[in-house]
Amino acid sequence: MKVLVTGAGGFLGQSIVSALLARGDKVCTLQRGDYPALRASDAIVNKGDIGDKEAVINASKGCEAVIHVAAKAGVWGDYQNYYHSNVRGTVNVIEACRRHGINRLVYTSSPSIVFDGEDEDGIDESTPIPEHHLTNYQRTKAEAEELVLSENDKTLATVALRPHLIFGPGDPHLAPRIIERARKGRLRLVGNRKNLVDITYIDNAVSAHLLALDALSVNSICAGKAYFISNDEPTPMADIVNRILNAASLPSVDKSVAPGFAYVIGSCMELVYSIFQIKEEPFMTRFIARQLSCSHWYNIDAAKRDLNYEAKVSIDEGMQRLQQALNEYSDVG
Repeated sequence: MKVLVTGAGGFLGQSIVSALLARGDKVCTLQRGDYPALRASDAIVNKGDIGDKEAVINASKGCEAVIHVAAKAGVWGDYQNYYHSNVRGTVNVIEACRRHGINRLVYTSSPSIVFDGEDEDGIDESTPIPEHHLTNYQRTKAEAEELVLSENDKTLATVALRPHLIFGPGDPHLAPRIIERARKGRLRLVGNRKNLVDITYIDNAVSAHLLALDALSVNSICAGKAYFISNDEPTPMADIVNRILNAASLPSVDKSVAPGFAYVIGSCMELVYSIFQIKEEPFMTRFIARQLSCSHWYNIDAAKRDLNYEAKVSIDEGMQRLQQALNEYSDVG
């Protein structure tokens, strides 16, 4: 099978490319930057912006399926920038599928699209997408997922995956942010430390995408549906944070702030950053305050049933691998 992977330069994208090549698939990529590891691989590498329709159409020529990972992430920024990558980019991917007769599209969505600021305790895919979101990332990812699933028909089969908090060696977001804030003495827990959270080891997230790709076809049971993906091991947020700190040989954090106070601080920072048009991400936002103080764990029975998904790498093993990678990086540094 020949597969286009968008966002192939990212943490998840590169890992999916490697897994596809390892099992014998032909792979084309599309990513904005230049990545030596991709150039050194057997993939056909295309450099371009997902928001550029011609770049997407050219990169997907001759492909039989698309795994659409590319997205603008983050909790702060102008709506139009998010729309360009997350919505317009998805429109371009769908048009490329239609143009070239590609009949399988796996879309990387996000559990955050259903987050309304309240606890998510064992929710499943029947949970509705709220009318309002706290971030433009949530809003545009929700728009994109709804678009992808609405395009499922007799000629194009689509499916959306919602992996939560992907971690592991090479993770550029979750672990580095926690570690950086801890080293600067700016890390605090939010709330009573009992909120349970699902995370997803990178190999499990990759496996879910390949399983969805293989299961997907016109009229297949997963066509037109969304699926939560996780390690299926709900863990207190404080434990996750401190296990990451332990992997980096840093002391645990035990200081916390009240959720309401964090939310007020986030509101104030958003206001200041908006007034002065500061582009960098605020230290605290309303979304971060709610995200850190709420539970986020999911019923993934649908993924187990329809995709035959299971988390083969546990959180324990994943943290051990992360620690080993951080130690090796430290030794090289």
